[in-house]
Amino acid sequence: MAHLKRLSCLEHAMTFDPLNILLLAVALVVFWRLKSVLGTRTGTEKPPIDPFQAKRQDVDKTSDPPGTVIRFPQNANPAPQQNEEREPAEPVWKGFAEPDSELAAALENLASADPAFTPRTFVEGAKMAYEMIIDSFAKGDKAALKNLLSRDVFEGFAGAIDDREAAGQRVESRFVGIDKAKIEQASLVGSRASITLRFVSELITATYSKSGDLVEGDPMHIREVTDVWTFERDVTSRDPNWKLVATQAPA
Repeated sequence: MAHLKRLSCLEHAMTFDPLNILLLAVALVVFWRLKSVLGTRTGTEKPPIDPFQAKRQDVDKTSDPPGTVIRFPQNANPAPQQNEEREPAEPVWKGFAEPDSELAAALENLASADPAFTPRTFVEGAKMAYEMIIDSFAKGDKAALKNLLSRDVFEGFAGAIDDREAAGQRVESRFVGIDKAKIEQASLVGSRASITLRFVSELITATYSKSGDLVEGDPMHIREVTDVWTFERDVTSRDPNWKLVATQAPA
């Protein structure tokens, strides 16, 4: 009798309820969909994105102020290693002034007031500024000029641009290159540093009237141009850039 009862229970266990079969099928479908969407972990997954990380990086980034600014290169001589023999430093003015001259003394004063200053890096920055100013003036780009010129010089350049536009004239200019950029004078009065350079450059420039007639210059001819420009900077300022404060006709 006991054997018959166990057999009856076994037969009852093997009997599947249709509702149970349906629930099992639904569970399998849901599991399969979740697996296809979520995938499986392999141990090489990327960490979750931190939305605040990008904001922190944006805050840490430094950017130049709006407008066009020429960053004059700074002195980047590497510091000597420990136990490395130091060679005697050459005078800062060497190659740019004669010994015992006023210019040599002035360049030494500038280097003492601003340890980052060297004539070589200054001249390289001034050449970039010269080319940009010439190009911006030809294009009538006052926004670019404003950050490179002092107020008085900017007003003169802007007035010339306005007169040119009022006459309906346009300028086509192409900068060929700078043949020479020579420091002629330098001074330090208080914290105000001043350096005058003579530029000799080659340009192709032509001015056209409103009707398209050639007014001045030659679009097919390279012209040699000499400019004497003076740049100034406050050596106590955190801004490393120099501005054009004066232009004069070459002597």
